[in-house]
Amino acid sequence: MNVWVVAAIIVLALIVIVVKRLTGEPLNKRDLWAPPVILTTIGLYILLRTDGVRTADYAWLVGGCALGLALGYLRGSLVVVYEKRGFLWQRYRGRTFAAVVGTLVAMLGYSLLADHLGMQAAARPIQLTIGISFIGEALAVTRRGIELRVPFAPVRR
Repeated sequence: MNVWVVAAIIVLALIVIVVKRLTGEPLNKRDLWAPPVILTTIGLYILLRTDGVRTADYAWLVGGCALGLALGYLRGSLVVVYEKRGFLWQRYRGRTFAAVVGTLVAMLGYSLLADHLGMQAAARPIQLTIGISFIGEALAVTRRGIELRVPFAPVRR
């Protein structure tokens, strides 16, 4: 698949997710976990099919994933998780969007540093970076939901 088509699909999916979370939505496990797991899987697939990835590239990749996971967890801790109609709901707020911008800036800075110090750009699939960041967010939101002792919303069919 063309890299621009994949990028457009990812951007569209991210826009849909953000709009839904800005207005508030029922919090179910599938919607919370499926997008980051799918993006991470795609990113790993691309990485495994990339030729010439060196040990140094993997070291930078691990560092970037750790940073993305931590920033995602921070972002997730700023998501409002609440009870509505007997189930968990979530909503982004201004601080959450500030964390999104901060995450983007930090990850861009990390990418520029990695490029400057010799990491191959092909060894850093954007799908993997975004997926790992959303896994961090999902971990924080899941933790907060469990602490409320309210059931997750059922999956809509």
